[in-house]
Amino acid sequence: MSTLPFTAAGAGSDPAAYDPRYDPLVDAIPGRGRAYAPTYWVATAGTPPADDGPVTGDIDADVVIIGAGFTGLAAALFLAQEHGIKATVLEANRTAWGCTSRNGGQGQNASGRLYRSQWIARWGLDVAKRLDAELRAGFETFKGLVSEIDCDAQHGGHLYVAHRAKKLAFLENEGRVMREVFGYQTKMLSADELRRDYCDEREAAGALLEPDGVGVHPLKLAYGYARKARALGAKLHTGSPVIGWTQHNGMHLLRTPGGTVKARAVGVCTGGYTGQSLSPLLRSRVMPILSNSMVTRPLTDAELAATNFRSTTFITDTRTLRFYYRLLPDRRVQIGSRSSITGADAEHPRHLALLKRGLARKFPPLADVPIDYSWWGWVDVSHDMMPRIVQPDPAQRAFYALGYGGNGVSFSAHAGRRLADRIAGKADSAFTLPIYDSPLPGHWAAPFRRVGQSLLYRWYWLRDELL
Repeated sequence: MSTLPFTAAGAGSDPAAYDPRYDPLVDAIPGRGRAYAPTYWVATAGTPPADDGPVTGDIDADVVIIGAGFTGLAAALFLAQEHGIKATVLEANRTAWGCTSRNGGQGQNASGRLYRSQWIARWGLDVAKRLDAELRAGFETFKGLVSEIDCDAQHGGHLYVAHRAKKLAFLENEGRVMREVFGYQTKMLSADELRRDYCDEREAAGALLEPDGVGVHPLKLAYGYARKARALGAKLHTGSPVIGWTQHNGMHLLRTPGGTVKARAVGVCTGGYTGQSLSPLLRSRVMPILSNSMVTRPLTDAELAATNFRSTTFITDTRTLRFYYRLLPDRRVQIGSRSSITGADAEHPRHLALLKRGLARKFPPLADVPIDYSWWGWVDVSHDMMPRIVQPDPAQRAFYALGYGGNGVSFSAHAGRRLADRIAGKADSAFTLPIYDSPLPGHWAAPFRRVGQSLLYRWYWLRDELL
């Protein structure tokens, strides 16, 4: 497949330090044993679970999983639990180091960027209903794991807020499709009902309440996955980036700085941190998008009263570059959105300023509230806006689960389960669905993606705010 030069992001600095400028389109690997990003989740998750340390010699493995985030850990867990296969997980840095420890913790009954009405338009009603059944099964997989792990779960569904009155018709249509076609108990809320019963969100013109949704502490959840997987016999080697990948006599040879791991099958679960050189099967198949996030200090009684937070139900708005936000169990507010385009620009203060302005527009009493945590992370967006859990080349026992588009907190658990099924050779009628029956598509404009992204962000802002 490929051989990577062993160069880490932030060369010349402390090799174990957090690198805020890492960029998967620029850097060959995300580092080796680097520190976590300074997220609220890292600060409050407690002691990380034990792992098996870096690879220190050549290893023979039945199955290797690359990436120890939600998907990779779930795949290792279900390989052991449901198929009796004890996988070896290779993680470049630390357990759940990438998007899993940097997201908003919003577990929705969804995945990818398309709405259910768009499924019908793209694939027809029959396929859309089957896809919905699969995502419902995925949400049950997620809820089952959440029920077994102490991860500060906040039940209550999902509020989809119209940030302008012109977006109400869109929400009403999506709510109707979900209710009448798929049987969900969705409900439209007026702005007054939202402000009275949930929170005093001043931008909101109304909202769609979706019944399925669980907010979680994502790193506590991932640590739970890791403990379960290792208890069942999986190995978790941190500080072990894959710097070369070749095949010989039907076996995969994965070279790490400490030794080569030989395996009969490989599952890639690297999300938005998938480097361009990892494998030709994945080159230019995922568009890495930065998502910025911040968390306030705990709100005072007066601030809670002024914002009328009566619920911890998590929220997203209808912007294309959407804001996602919620009240956390310790009375802090977390809010995130898209802003920076490149890793080199990620530290610029204007990206944090965008989040502060968004919080102030939505909750004016919080305009000057101190911010305790600020970070960013890479999201894996596929070119057709839907994930894939596939074996892209039948001649190679290489698989991947990628492309959640920022909607992977929940579905990644089931994606890991389905990836385990595919690696173990289990057949299932669900594998004829679009997210399972074809590889991630490429795109002719991939070499120019950053130029296009910059132009699109300007257009999205005009459409969201002015037009």
